[in-house]
Amino acid sequence: MIPSRSLSSLLTLPALAFFSLSASAFPHPRTASSTATLRLAVRINSYGTKNIATADRARIQALQAGGSSSISATNDVMIYTADIGVGSPATYYTVLVDTGSSNTWIGSNKAYEKTSTSQDTGNTFSVQYGDNSYTSGEEYTDTVTLNSDLVIDKQSIGVASKSSGMGSLDGLLGLGPVDLTDNTVSNTDKAATVTDNLYKQGTISSEVLGVFFTPASSDNSSGELTFGGYDTSKITGDVSYVPITSQSPASGYWGIDQSIRYGSMPILDETAGIVDTGTTLILIASDAFDKYQSATGATFDETVGLLQISSDQYEKLSSLYFTIGGVTYELTPNAQIWPRSLNTAVGGATDGIYLVVSNTGSPSGSGLDFTNGYCFLERFYSVFDTTNSKVGFATTAYTYATTN
Repeated sequence: MIPSRSLSSLLTLPALAFFSLSASAFPHPRTASSTATLRLAVRINSYGTKNIATADRARIQALQAGGSSSISATNDVMIYTADIGVGSPATYYTVLVDTGSSNTWIGSNKAYEKTSTSQDTGNTFSVQYGDNSYTSGEEYTDTVTLNSDLVIDKQSIGVASKSSGMGSLDGLLGLGPVDLTDNTVSNTDKAATVTDNLYKQGTISSEVLGVFFTPASSDNSSGELTFGGYDTSKITGDVSYVPITSQSPASGYWGIDQSIRYGSMPILDETAGIVDTGTTLILIASDAFDKYQSATGATFDETVGLLQISSDQYEKLSSLYFTIGGVTYELTPNAQIWPRSLNTAVGGATDGIYLVVSNTGSPSGSGLDFTNGYCFLERFYSVFDTTNSKVGFATTAYTYATTN
């Protein structure tokens, strides 16, 4: 994941509209693998969150600087949550879904209800996020229920006695690489993630996570996580994989190598960056961003913090092409613009046309030169494969959608 926006600046805003997408399991048998899918709840910040680019940029700069081992997974306008059960009988907590950090914890809003399965390890946990929010408290093991098909025994889980920035949410479900738990739990080398334990306990036969989003402006705005594989009903072609990059700091996250061109013009040579469900925009190195802005003719809107183009410029907008592992993924002109139905949520004009490509704030060569955030991932299904240290992508029914 990537430095995104601060938890506190989003989640303490007063009103969040809620899409009725309850968490539930939808098994999708695949060859030898048993998979289960968890639908996510989508919360929309109906009062507006301005300068999302600034917040996203703060996330990537924290990583480039070798910041904290865990970065918050907040999307500026949309956030994805799941209700997870802890204990037996389970008490349910609404948690933020985060592929960019790996500790799972609760207690920021609803108190931890201990049951016969609750075991205090005697250790403490502490996570400092890249946006100056934090959490700390006691580390327990307990039964964690994601849904009826995804029950984890003795899952390492933090119980916060102190936390900042979570608003009405109860905690966080960490789905990043296990190495991100280094130095977060006392007397512990690494704390097993929920995906680790689902695999170790035989609930899933491969440590793979599939992620599916639809564009925010679509008729079926939703998200889902598939554990143990991916949901074949959500893709329109094969999944193509690329190894985790060897370049640091991107290599510590879901990092890949890619190049980008605008139409036929190269704007970013092959370099390392991150695939991040917690970042809203598509961030690219400052030299690549300058080329993109020049090619599109866009101007910078100080209020919104995004590039803006006219209707005439939109008609002339070329596709962006992301080449990853020898496969090229086309981000159409429509996919490059902020959903116009959400313009006012970012402080923009109702009829404005804003671009979702923004600036990392650093030139290429940092070892983290791009972030493929939500605005990329809503057009392509993504697969995070811990077992084989690779990331995959596939087209979906929304790859070429014109809903924005």
